[in-house]
Amino acid sequence: MINQSDRLKRSISKGGRMFEEFKKFILRGNVMDLAVGLIIGAAFGKIVTSLVNDIIMPPISLLMGEVAFPDRFIDLTNAGVKSLAEANDAGVPVLAWGSFIQTIIEFLIIGLAVFVIVKALNKLTEMHKKAEEAPAPTTKDCPYCASSIPVKATRCPHCTSQL
Repeated sequence: MINQSDRLKRSISKGGRMFEEFKKFILRGNVMDLAVGLIIGAAFGKIVTSLVNDIIMPPISLLMGEVAFPDRFIDLTNAGVKSLAEANDAGVPVLAWGSFIQTIIEFLIIGLAVFVIVKALNKLTEMHKKAEEAPAPTTKDCPYCASSIPVKATRCPHCTSQL
């Protein structure tokens, strides 16, 4: 019969092994790369949001009559609210189409940036593959019988022609 102290020792031993496996997993290169990518992605998202909110949307709002574009909405109840903030405070259901358009613009900018980065990485990978030399051929064709023969051959083993 197993006593309590043996059970405790086994569970501590299993916990130690599990911790070691977790440590090995978390310190793997691709997990760390993913973590770095997520952090940079979050920061990039903030930059794009600022670009859209502070640089792109103000001129669009100006073209639409000097109203903040994200404040554009449709009041679904005809409650007569004047702004999106007022509608939100009153709990009035609205279609905030200006905010939706702004989010689409942010998405398109992020998509374009990711596309450009992936395209550049693909080009670098392609250049790296071209830089690697192709292995030297080990066979050649016999000019007389068109059989494949070793490069160093001086006579064709198929037609016995002198090469």
